Amino acid sequence: MTTTDSGTSPQAPGAGDPTPPDLPGSPSEPVHATPLAEVARTLSATAGVLRDAGRAVTAVACDPALLASVGRSPRLGARAAYALARTLVEPAGLGYAPDGGRVGRAARLGGVLTSRPSLAVDVAVSALKLRVRLCAVRHPEFAEEGPVRRMLTAIEADHQTLALRILRENMRAQGPQRALAALAPCLTEVMAWNALVDENPFNDEAAWCIVKGTRADGDPLLGTRIGAWARWDRGPGRAVPEPQDPEFLAELDDSGGISGHLRNIAALGTDGRMIIQRVKGPDGRTRHLVLLPGMAFGLPRNPSPQDLVGAVTAVGRNDSPYTRAVRKALARTVPDGAEVALIGHSQGGIAAMNLTELPGVNDRWRLTHVVAAGSPIDHKRPLDPNTRVVSLVNEHDVVPNLEGRSPVSVFPVPAGWLEITWVDPSHDFPQCHNVDVYAQGLDKIVPEARDRVDDLLAPYRGLVEETVVHRLHDR
Repeated sequence: MTTTDSGTSPQAPGAGDPTPPDLPGSPSEPVHATPLAEVARTLSATAGVLRDAGRAVTAVACDPALLASVGRSPRLGARAAYALARTLVEPAGLGYAPDGGRVGRAARLGGVLTSRPSLAVDVAVSALKLRVRLCAVRHPEFAEEGPVRRMLTAIEADHQTLALRILRENMRAQGPQRALAALAPCLTEVMAWNALVDENPFNDEAAWCIVKGTRADGDPLLGTRIGAWARWDRGPGRAVPEPQDPEFLAELDDSGGISGHLRNIAALGTDGRMIIQRVKGPDGRTRHLVLLPGMAFGLPRNPSPQDLVGAVTAVGRNDSPYTRAVRKALARTVPDGAEVALIGHSQGGIAAMNLTELPGVNDRWRLTHVVAAGSPIDHKRPLDPNTRVVSLVNEHDVVPNLEGRSPVSVFPVPAGWLEITWVDPSHDFPQCHNVDVYAQGLDKIVPEARDRVDDLLAPYRGLVEETVVHRLHDR
């Protein structure tokens, strides 16, 4: 288990975490705190600078003023153009580095299709390889001989077809669930590495965002942009309060701890329901607790906001039918100025963080806490710096990787955040993504982390005076 709180040292690791003797660091410290992580971050930043240099030289080389200078002074102009060309295309310079502008983009496309070497890409790949190596501190399967290692070797050799064949063979041997979960701890870096060395120019931008640790607007597999998904995720959002169901309410966990809240999210299911509870805290003050379930598996779209299209859109956009529907549920149930804690799983955690980014929500309510379990939220930022963010991640869960930061990233979480990651013995996806599994993991694998989150949510642990269930719709 690794706990990262605003860059501070983590708590003790869970039993059985292996540490290969030839690797730096240990499972008891977060990867981003190790000395080699600083080297990886420096390499990533250097790669970005080299890429920017290629764009700057391309802009100068394509400037009409350069052509005009050749006409005025053929000798000096030709020498300048030759020097720029050498810098852009020769190994002694930036490798093959044209980029930016119409001519630069066309030249870059040709370089990608013909696998021309680039210094910026070489440095970026070195950074990603080091990050994968650091991941092996907690997950030795990335360093030991086996299907994961063989697939990485194929990617390094620019043999994407072989890498896919190895992945397919591994899926047949172990099942797709376990094969995907085995890659999850470093899936982000592996996909970015593959994107930088393949012949697809459309996924490079997302890969570079992963290299630099910034938010991507597309995926590193095909390069599909979030906007393409957003066109299908439409609707004003609607929230309808459901009639009281005494039998359902009696089955809810009333312990008031984070594990109990996650079990209540599991009880809601993924068919479009959410819960708002009015709680009288230990200090006698009234606060409101909001429970938001995740995406429904099945069709890409369904009448509720909890679908694949909505989940992908929510990663890159903070206003969606899900957030709009939740806002309407809050407006119907929670008085202005009230303190609110948002607890969500998967897409529900994304929606919770999206709400913290919206001025209209922050102006109306005080969002004190967000707890997201199995949610890709690392590039989202609350408007209110006092909002306490907790991210709970099972390191073999694929879903938290989807916004471009792996659970063992070299990039630390923002100041004021608490990130808790652990290794669950069940490596099957999507089972390891289930909210019930997260609740069990907190109780059985990292109870000290559960207790820490419970301490943060102590103001919301008291008498539940009212529980309102809303059903959410896209329209």
